[in-house]
Amino acid sequence: MTKYIFITGGVVSSLGKGIVAASLGRLLVSRGYSVSIQKFDPYINVDPGTMSPFQHGEVFVCEDGAETDLDLGHYERFIDTNLSQINNVTSGSVYQTVINKERRGEYLGATVQMIPHITGEIKSRLTLASKRNNPDILIAEVGGTVGDIEGLPFIEAIRQFRSEIGFQNSMSIHVTLLPYLPTSGELKTKPTQHSVNVLRSYGIQPEMLVLRTQVPVSKAEKDKIALFCSTNKDSVIECKDMKSIYEVPLYLEKQGMTEQVLKILGLENREPDLSSWANLINKINNPKKELNIAIAGKYTELNDAYISVVESLKHAGFQNDAKVNLKWIASEEINTDDEARAHLSDVDAVVVPGGFGVRGIEGKLKVVKYARENNLPYLGLCLGMQCAVIEFARNVAGLENANSTEFDKNTPYKVVDLMEEQKNIAGYGATMRLGSYPCKISEGSKAKELYGADLILERHRHRFEFNTEYKEQLTNAGLVISGTSPDGLLTEIVEYPNNDFFVACQFHPEFKSRPQNPHPLFDGLIKTALKQKED
Repeated sequence: MTKYIFITGGVVSSLGKGIVAASLGRLLVSRGYSVSIQKFDPYINVDPGTMSPFQHGEVFVCEDGAETDLDLGHYERFIDTNLSQINNVTSGSVYQTVINKERRGEYLGATVQMIPHITGEIKSRLTLASKRNNPDILIAEVGGTVGDIEGLPFIEAIRQFRSEIGFQNSMSIHVTLLPYLPTSGELKTKPTQHSVNVLRSYGIQPEMLVLRTQVPVSKAEKDKIALFCSTNKDSVIECKDMKSIYEVPLYLEKQGMTEQVLKILGLENREPDLSSWANLINKINNPKKELNIAIAGKYTELNDAYISVVESLKHAGFQNDAKVNLKWIASEEINTDDEARAHLSDVDAVVVPGGFGVRGIEGKLKVVKYARENNLPYLGLCLGMQCAVIEFARNVAGLENANSTEFDKNTPYKVVDLMEEQKNIAGYGATMRLGSYPCKISEGSKAKELYGADLILERHRHRFEFNTEYKEQLTNAGLVISGTSPDGLLTEIVEYPNNDFFVACQFHPEFKSRPQNPHPLFDGLIKTALKQKED
């Protein structure tokens, strides 16, 4: 039978519950247990797909095309397992399902209420996740903070669920903040006590507390918290701020977290194998080289908007014993070639990531042009590929004012256009080309060198594509199409072979990178940048 771990947060949001959940998952996997992780997001949106990156950060796309919370990216990277739609549950999706059932008469005329219908649907998602993935342990993280009105149905559903399956088969972990007052040199435990009291008032007594802190927590303070919160002393776990999120699993292991979790769940505390993870941390902390990489985008004010791109660059850096320093470039601030040069002359490579809308596009085109003309290693992702095609069409193929119809419906050269399958779609939510699709790689290309395979699978999230009507003109001018859909109709990868590394792809390789197994395209970018720097 699957065991369940429920993770809630208190005092403030953005405490790192997702990293705690992912780290615990990593520690359990290291002991040979199969783990799946589920995110409960209380917002009313059905999924984050239509939300602004400034509000929600990155939309992470799973293999099955689910548009999910960015925490699922952390889960996948830490436990090295592909997740799916069932792993991301929102209030919006729950309410939508319940209302649809009511409209179909499935409740047989009953008055539809928060209890039992909404809570029952939440519990069914838990059961479905355990049945579909059949993990030894399912970790469920509740977004937001205990006490948030929108999160109450999830807390109540968890209370009911734990009672129904038996308390020996589940546990509650509460992540809370220990504020440090530098003027008095004190850690304050009262916010944690209040947060736990709120959770207990909803009928849940946490078996474990994870204390987010800037400074070490003394035994006396841990004992005080255990006493006031009715928690075992050994289950009060310190989680101090670390230089890298990948250090958190080993730090929690030293705190004895996994041993206590397995004890509470009645599972065997097997010997962990964390040697490869320890080697990873050693590489992170002792880089032999250093690179400056620019990310030119339109959401640079919020780094979480590109979190998977950031982590993928770091992964490739780890693999190559290099520290990656990021330079954020707001593309809308670049209006001339000279401004592009000023921003890029001190970096070793540049990435143009995905995005939507016309804002900042001309600046991205200036970035692409500088990279192409100056042999600066370039990686374009989704919109970054479309920008590469537009720039090449304008400045190499002689198609003046070439553009995407997303930005200019009246452009004389529609080198990027709306996908045929998208032309009759009215809504926005979950209607793009989403999820994993195959890509055929051309012989003799940079892509073939990097992937070492003839056919790959990559995740997509887009509406517009390279217009094949211009394929002959652009390839005759020197652009190489090195990856296509198996039927050859959809262009997936383009290259500019005159440069050491100029590769752009329609898909999102950042969603498949892992800290111990970097994605080939990011690895190739970093390797090329290092070689150029050495030369």
